[in-house]
Amino acid sequence: MKKIVICLAAGLLTLSACNNKSTEEASVDNMPTTSDSLRVALANQDSLLVLMNDIADGMTQIKAMENILSTPSELTAESQDRRKQIHDDMMLIQQTLQQRRERLEELEKKLRNSSANNATLQKSIATLKQQIADQETTIASLRTELANANIHIERLTANVDSLNNEMANVNAAKDKAQSEANELNNELNTCYYALGSKKELKEHNLISTGFLRKTKIMPQDFEQSYFTRADKRTLLNIDLHSKKAKVLTNQPADSYQIVEAPNGNKVLKIVAPARFWNTSNFLIVQVD
Repeated sequence: MKKIVICLAAGLLTLSACNNKSTEEASVDNMPTTSDSLRVALANQDSLLVLMNDIADGMTQIKAMENILSTPSELTAESQDRRKQIHDDMMLIQQTLQQRRERLEELEKKLRNSSANNATLQKSIATLKQQIADQETTIASLRTELANANIHIERLTANVDSLNNEMANVNAAKDKAQSEANELNNELNTCYYALGSKKELKEHNLISTGFLRKTKIMPQDFEQSYFTRADKRTLLNIDLHSKKAKVLTNQPADSYQIVEAPNGNKVLKIVAPARFWNTSNFLIVQVD
């Protein structure tokens, strides 16, 4: 851009020198024409300098776009608004380049129709036209890069979403399996116990007796709702609320103890839970 400014300045000096020489040689009659030509040349010079500054600004904007597109962090999936802003900025630059091209063509036309036409200025204009064309090509390339980046990011986002969904499904299946395992484990560790006098146990059909008949424990239609539900892992002591107690179910005798509490009532202490519940998950204790 500095070279163009130097060339333009040289062209303007040449143009001014020619105009001065023409002024010295011209007669009084043709002096207005020379002044008009000088004014045209100066006006064209100002227009060309303004346009050169605009084109330099455009190049700075385009370089900024190139730096952004070369920085992956600027185009992440989270920066959708940022990518839209870049796209809008590119469209604005492209429109501005078209306006500059039209201004340059208009200036070129004025120079051709002016008596102040200068080869150096024409060369500077040609160089500026080439720079505008190069900038338009660069913008087109950057728009393609941005479009490709958007496609790539959309694919990555889709892959991430898919992986997140798969992970969510896996976690849900894992949680469900864990929940089912916990339920099964709780069920396996569920036990039931019932306390009652002989009369109460018979009324709820937990035992059946008769004259000269052996007592039958838990007949087929026993009343399960009479039992208290408990957890084998935590049930170690059962307060029997009675001064006399007898275990009727078939728990091993060495897996429990019936001891006396300070208040005189009996307490069943389970000393070997695994063996105690090994034969049955139901415990019936007759109390008097």
